[in-house]
Amino acid sequence: MTERPLRADARGNQERLLSVAAVAFARDGTQTSLKAVAKEAGVGVGTLYRHFPTREALVEAVYEHEVTVLCDAAAELLRALGPADALRGWMERFVDFMAAKHGMADLLRPVLLSEADRLHTRARLRAAIATLLDAGAAAGVIRPGVDANDVLMALGGVTMIAGEEGQRALATRLIDLLLHGVRAPGLTS
Repeated sequence: MTERPLRADARGNQERLLSVAAVAFARDGTQTSLKAVAKEAGVGVGTLYRHFPTREALVEAVYEHEVTVLCDAAAELLRALGPADALRGWMERFVDFMAAKHGMADLLRPVLLSEADRLHTRARLRAAIATLLDAGAAAGVIRPGVDANDVLMALGGVTMIAGEEGQRALATRLIDLLLHGVRAPGLTS
């Protein structure tokens, strides 16, 4: 049996719940009140539970939604910026994404421990990075052949070292170093 598509108002409720919950989980972690999430999203708590029957279901949906937003940002940034600036912008968003997930770490552990989910998420992130690297290589601003997985692992290291809110400037400097390493030879900025 296939699921019926959500009505526009239900889809809007779900989107608001996901957006509000992402901010709340990043801010308050596991102490986030689902009742407060529902209220801030402008819906009743029954609506929240109709969409997300458990706290874990909401956390997983928020994570999946945020990964989708991050991955979709690659194409959006390429449309708005040049390839090198799009890559930088995406890397900055990745660091912010990972820092925001810190508050959800305990609740996300079962999702992140699932090999299938981890591999699926990594594949999506690698594809977004590959899109940016390929566009940069085609424009002559990124070295051809840079491995998207290497860049993803380097970004993971940046977030481990400087993913906390008070270390944001360090994260930006580390992104600068990473970008310098992938730039095409002869480019200075």
